[in-house]
Amino acid sequence: MDFVDEITLKGVRAFGRHGVYDDEKRDGQYFFVDATLYVSTKRAAETDDVVDTVHYGEVAEQIVSIVEGTSVNLIEALAARIADALLERELVRMVAVTVHKPKAPITVPFKDVSVTIRRGKPEEPPAWMTAP
Repeated sequence: MDFVDEITLKGVRAFGRHGVYDDEKRDGQYFFVDATLYVSTKRAAETDDVVDTVHYGEVAEQIVSIVEGTSVNLIEALAARIADALLERELVRMVAVTVHKPKAPITVPFKDVSVTIRRGKPEEPPAWMTAP
């Protein structure tokens, strides 16, 4: 049986300049990102070696780099950028990424606004589909 386990980071904080309005791009704000990576940790559990898993410290740094990087209008686009980057990691099969924007320009009292997206790698076609 093939196992799919989870590595989750919550509340990764980074300063970015994302938003539809000019002042959001000019002034910027802190964004918070939650990311769950769906991987098999079976090999890492057997070897007890970090090279056999996804290094969550590196994942956190990658998320911060993306949030601090090129501005986008929508947090949907930001979440997609993060998800796409995390899926490039060999062991990652699927991700769930939530971007929180607690200082969004909303005119009524609110605690937080967030967007969650889920993305996965295309599955390998079954052998019978690729057989000559």
